[in-house]
Amino acid sequence: MPRQSMTYQFDLFSAPQRGMTTGMPQWPELPEETRQALTVLIVRLFVDHANCGRASQQKEAGHDA
Repeated sequence: MPRQSMTYQFDLFSAPQRGMTTGMPQWPELPEETRQALTVLIVRLFVDHANCGRASQQKEAGHDA
């Protein structure tokens, strides 16, 4: 029998009318410090993702030689 997870993860892609995101704070309701920290983390995620794609392209190009 599969073990059920005890944690809950927000479904970021659910439609708001489904009621699945109740209790999730809206962006303006978050403290300024939290919004700034999240913005830095999201930007880092995007940059790291872009750099990973660039690094894998360079690695592939190196194998052609």
